[in-house]
Amino acid sequence: MKSGIEKIRAVIFDADDTLWVNEPLFRAAEHQFYDILAEFGGRDALAAELYSTEMSNMAELGYGSKAFCLSMIETAVRVSGGRVTAGQIIRIEQAGREIMRNPAVPMPGVPETLKRIRESGRFKTAVLTKGDLLEQRGKLDRSGLMQYFDLVDIVAEKEPEVYADLCRRLGIDASEMLMVGNSFKSDIDPVLKIGGRGVYIPAEMTWQHEIIDEYDHPGLFRASAFPEVADILF
Repeated sequence: MKSGIEKIRAVIFDADDTLWVNEPLFRAAEHQFYDILAEFGGRDALAAELYSTEMSNMAELGYGSKAFCLSMIETAVRVSGGRVTAGQIIRIEQAGREIMRNPAVPMPGVPETLKRIRESGRFKTAVLTKGDLLEQRGKLDRSGLMQYFDLVDIVAEKEPEVYADLCRRLGIDASEMLMVGNSFKSDIDPVLKIGGRGVYIPAEMTWQHEIIDEYDHPGLFRASAFPEVADILF
């Protein structure tokens, strides 16, 4: 039996880029944004301006495609000195709207693994995800995965106290929680800090805001694909 796994009573899952693909849709919209505004700057300069806007808007707009779309439009107006056309704004808005329409098709092995964990009867299961309530709920509904979870929590940030509160609501100690996610910053580091355990499954693409230095820890398990979660648990 792997260290500490016998204590696990609840398995918590991140949503975006853990259960379904998400970040590549943002990057596709971003590349359209660069093409639309090519007359106003190169890609590196536009990327820096857009990221700066996203960070300054974070406190008011939070995460999600709507916040990203508004940040793209705000950036377009600023870098163009107000010369961006209505047609260009419409194209930027349409690029952002495509993210909102994410079909949320589960990644390979996700439904089967969740089903196995659920049917074992050994664990409570939950989703903890950041973002817009309507958008995240919609993706969960479209994914067909809602049936596998006891609880879904959509939050503004994933801080240690958020995980501690989730443990209280699930009636478990932090040491009895296993968090599964693709962001070391949001899914792994806060959990390890409160005495929980985490399964880190790096995604193909990671937003720069979610990148921090990684480290080894007795409570950390690394996986290359979602089905390995079952290998860790069983």
